[in-house]
Amino acid sequence: MSVEKIITDWKKKSFKPVYWLDGDEPYFIDQLVDYAEHKILTESEASFNLSVFYGRDADWASVVNACRRYPMFAERQVVLIKEAQHMRDIDKLEGYVENPLGSTVLVVAYKEKKLDGRTKLAGTLKKKAEVYNTKKLYDSQLPEWVQQMVQQHNLIINPKALSLLVDHIGNDLSRLQNEVEKLAVNLKGTKTITEEHIEEYIGISKEFNVFELQDAIAAKNLAKAIRIIMYFKSNPKAGPIQLILPTLYSYFSKIYGILGLPSQAESSFLSAFRNPFAAKAAMQAMNTYGYQGIEKIMLLLHHYNLRSIGIHDGGTEDCDLMKELVVKIMA
Repeated sequence: MSVEKIITDWKKKSFKPVYWLDGDEPYFIDQLVDYAEHKILTESEASFNLSVFYGRDADWASVVNACRRYPMFAERQVVLIKEAQHMRDIDKLEGYVENPLGSTVLVVAYKEKKLDGRTKLAGTLKKKAEVYNTKKLYDSQLPEWVQQMVQQHNLIINPKALSLLVDHIGNDLSRLQNEVEKLAVNLKGTKTITEEHIEEYIGISKEFNVFELQDAIAAKNLAKAIRIIMYFKSNPKAGPIQLILPTLYSYFSKIYGILGLPSQAESSFLSAFRNPFAAKAAMQAMNTYGYQGIEKIMLLLHHYNLRSIGIHDGGTEDCDLMKELVVKIMA
């Protein structure tokens, strides 16, 4: 079962009495809850037949009473429990799930975690309800997911712009969606999203960002690396050291892992990195530094991460730490 399949069923007026939505990715749960709240019933039907509860404030008896009511002037009613993971005594809904009312659509949003499968409620849900468990997308799936969203707006996005957007925002689907929608609104008469559009409308500099710093280090371009670090000093939110060091560590650890493989062919880099640009830069880094050089970089990143949080450091500014780090890397 998927979000698309559930919504398709709802559009066809095909409903199960209970939908249990849980898992690690709140974006998909929010999509279904939003549709259930605003689309299953018409506006006039919703005034009498929509009940919304919030987990922290809801008690199980009130929810069950709402579910047991019959709809007024409509074929069905909708009962939503948002943030259900915070609801006390949620296991007491088991009795209703065992024998639900056919004219009620109960949607439970149990976000960012899963119900303990050993409970009686979990067993009853498995037999009686539609259970949809969400999972975070892998980082390697994000570019394709963003491309599909861009296509829904009848737009295309060039590879570098896609890389800049995905790498900067990361695995935050709601924010990625918001930024794509922002681009769609602002691109009047333009069909291709470029890195210039990403910079203008989202505020991610195409020249001064952690990924350009990554590439500068890979190419042993000290002057470029220092320019980017100085930009970060003037614009602290653009490149905090708490973002830079983990990103660099992730990047070089992938290269380090590839060096341990029987083959360091291009295909190994393409499978480890999201796009051809990053794969090409990573291959350059491998050739430039070699096994011992990459290992040295990993150790330096660990050392400077400790210094950035005050271990073995008396309060050196982040900018100075970063300049010192890249000089030692390229030495």
